[in-house]
Amino acid sequence: MSWLTELSIWFIPFLIGGILVYGTIKKVPTYETFVEGAKEGFGMSIAIIPYLVGMMVAISVFRASGALDFIMSALSPIFHLIGVPGEVVPLALLRPVSGTGALALMSDLIATHGPDSFIGRLAATMQGSTDTTFYILTVYFGAVGVKKMGDALKVGLLADLVGIVASIVIITILFHGV
Repeated sequence: MSWLTELSIWFIPFLIGGILVYGTIKKVPTYETFVEGAKEGFGMSIAIIPYLVGMMVAISVFRASGALDFIMSALSPIFHLIGVPGEVVPLALLRPVSGTGALALMSDLIATHGPDSFIGRLAATMQGSTDTTFYILTVYFGAVGVKKMGDALKVGLLADLVGIVASIVIITILFHGV
């Protein structure tokens, strides 16, 4: 076992222990503070359930209606023209909508094409360079009561687009030598 693996195993217990020791030194009632935080977290979990259900229903309807397949088939030729494999188009479209769906798709791409293939590397980089914008907006904004999300949605989707483009450019340059 390498020293880095050993360090990663012990990092979280030492971090938690360090926080407890620091809190004790600063005379913070650590257990009571933990319990208060847990109560607040539980309340927050209950408060976001309607937003999660709404988001999950919307994603299911989007996928079941065939809209996702239609968009993917329309964009595949455009991606192919610029040298992007059609296999990663669904990942680029699904990532802002569903993190779990995108992770499953990326895992399938890596299992099919291999982790060291162009598609595997592009899928992994794209997964790490983008975020689940709709999930973030519905859950976190819903939890704090933000009703107007228009600008945040635009910026989030723009950031996803930049992440997708950057993934394509960087992986193409690094592994295709453009």
